[in-house]
Amino acid sequence: MSAGGSPIAMMEGCTTFLRRRDYADPSRARSKRIYPRNGAPREVLRRELLEEEIPLSKTRNIGLMAHIDAGKTTTTERILFYTGKLYKLGEVHDGTTAMDWMEQERERGITITSAATTCYWKEHRINIIDTPGHVDFTAEVERSLRVLDGVIAVFCGVGGVEPQSESVWRQADKYRVPRVAFVNKMDRRGSDFHAAVVEMRTKLSANAVPIQLPLGFEEDFVGNIDLIEMRARIYHEDDLGTTFEVVDIPLERFEEAEHYRELLLEHLSEEDEEFMGAYLGSEAVEEEHIHAALRRLTVANKIVPVLCGAALKNKGIQQLLDAVVRYLPSPQDVPPVQGEHPRSGARQVRRAHSNEHFCGLVFKIMADPFMGKMSFVRIYSGKLRKGKHVYNASSEKRERVMRLLRMHANHSEDEDVIFAGDIGAIVGLKESVTGDTLCDERHPIVLERMRFPEPVISMAIEPKTKADRDKLRSTLLSLSGEDPTFKIKVDVDTGQTIISGMGELHLQVLKERMIREFNLKVSVGKPQIAYRETVLEAAESEGRFIKQTGGHGHYGHVVLRVEPAARGSSLTIVNEVKEGRIPKEYMSAVSEGIVDCATSGPLAGYPMVDVKVTILDGSYHEVDSSDYAFKTAASMGLREAVKKAAATLLEPIMRLEVVTPEEYVGDIIADINARRGKVKSLETRLRTQVVKAEVPLAEMSDYSTAVRSLTKGRASHSMEPHHFEVVPPQIQEQMLE
Repeated sequence: MSAGGSPIAMMEGCTTFLRRRDYADPSRARSKRIYPRNGAPREVLRRELLEEEIPLSKTRNIGLMAHIDAGKTTTTERILFYTGKLYKLGEVHDGTTAMDWMEQERERGITITSAATTCYWKEHRINIIDTPGHVDFTAEVERSLRVLDGVIAVFCGVGGVEPQSESVWRQADKYRVPRVAFVNKMDRRGSDFHAAVVEMRTKLSANAVPIQLPLGFEEDFVGNIDLIEMRARIYHEDDLGTTFEVVDIPLERFEEAEHYRELLLEHLSEEDEEFMGAYLGSEAVEEEHIHAALRRLTVANKIVPVLCGAALKNKGIQQLLDAVVRYLPSPQDVPPVQGEHPRSGARQVRRAHSNEHFCGLVFKIMADPFMGKMSFVRIYSGKLRKGKHVYNASSEKRERVMRLLRMHANHSEDEDVIFAGDIGAIVGLKESVTGDTLCDERHPIVLERMRFPEPVISMAIEPKTKADRDKLRSTLLSLSGEDPTFKIKVDVDTGQTIISGMGELHLQVLKERMIREFNLKVSVGKPQIAYRETVLEAAESEGRFIKQTGGHGHYGHVVLRVEPAARGSSLTIVNEVKEGRIPKEYMSAVSEGIVDCATSGPLAGYPMVDVKVTILDGSYHEVDSSDYAFKTAASMGLREAVKKAAATLLEPIMRLEVVTPEEYVGDIIADINARRGKVKSLETRLRTQVVKAEVPLAEMSDYSTAVRSLTKGRASHSMEPHHFEVVPPQIQEQMLE
């Protein structure tokens, strides 16, 4: 029942009262004094002691993910409060939360950047990353999931599985991250625990299995029913939920609880042979057998335990923490990380152990006004010490670790060493970027890089004064180093600086950061859609670059074929040149010329995507051929081939979901049709209708205002990038005039 201590009191009957301080942080002391054999005292750093006190098997690297407004940050705030990391609760609506530390996060009431912290629960160390829920900041979720071992997926008890819930769930599927689900806001009117579970199964294809039931409904929600212990918990509101009573299940709910417990046991026996033997072999299944089976199946991604609570009303968080340490994996429970040798390409494996060769992944860069560039790193194997050099296998450069930090949002504490399975921040890395692998130079390894979505919206940005001109460039480079989805380019025709991002909010936040954090005065143009170009037909062409000068001339000759590729495949280059036609040393220059040319399409200068380029043939001159000649010839050849291949524009299509009262459904659908949208489905959710559609981003600039106007402010909507489609011919003609 308690962590780091026993329950403070056993009341009459079977009621137990628990206090928050029974879960105290076992590492609160900064250091311990020990005495060597000669009797002379010496200080041993707390972190070194924790390596033995809290073994790797009791470490959890977890994140919280959800749709915007599902309650991730509030849940994180309660976790930190009950584990003793915080001694005062902050609220999102008051702008006082610890994890939403940025000024803009507190003003807007949303999470913009992922924040890391560490807390302790029942002798376990829990490293937590709170991720954003808004689609514009999806890169923060992507890079966090890449380095996490487990996730708490938070769902709104009223909204159920919402659009961004589906997106982050797919991201977690990609990295095979085990999950527990927490249905939050059970105290809200219209909340429905069972409907949320059904949506997890149908919309997410998740094997969601409740291990709790809500006790009380909507405003009468007081706690939960534990289907494993078959007891109920009632939380005390007068002490912020720090104490709760463990009582018998109310008689009117006992039959329902027995039914759902039996379903839980059947699910476990179907998925786990070891549990099936215990289930079939005895009348009463021991609790430890149920916990063990849940852990095995959760770690194997075969089951998602579902809990419930109300974070804002301080109910259910302690049991959520219990589920984290019981069911989510430690670094030792996940498969060893795999990579390649940077030179030979041979497969390399690193296991989560401090005695292995060092290996870590840089997953986030942050510019701190006082400490400079901070690189967040997940240590997969070995250990990292302050003052030592590390080898960046991705860029093949050595860098020095000036400082090591353990983060708590925007606060930090210095460490001398970080061990395998841990997450920390490094100060002093100058060349490392998001996705780079750090390792032991004598045993190099390169881990798979992260891939991020392409920006969908752009705008021009200019400094207001000459003094800000040089500062703007360095600021933009700093911000793009932090955010892989923030792109910068200079328009060759106008000389304007163009910034691109995942949405208007994304670019607005970055603009405000330039003004507030970097003291820049800038002006921005109207947002522009990030179109793409592709081809609709196949075509071949030759590229010849032959030029004679006084000395050595230039000679490059390639034959190329371009053809359409599958949507989402970007640019694919295939080499079918017969041996001897183009020397191998020039093939990289040919590929470079193709890539350079594809960055600016022939119609309007947008990048080319979904194109397959095959290098068919070519010729060379023993004296005059060079990398420059073949690069130029390849660019010329591709440009000519694309002109013959029916080039066309592609526009970003957004997946739109509108939740509206039934009387406004007709107006919403009519407006979507007027915006060239396609309604995909219409669903009933409680007392509202959910309209799902796909709409071109170019038609959505004023949509928030339109929805408020059409529904008198009673509807809500969410939108995320989905795919690219060919721009209709009549609209394309207008764009190119």
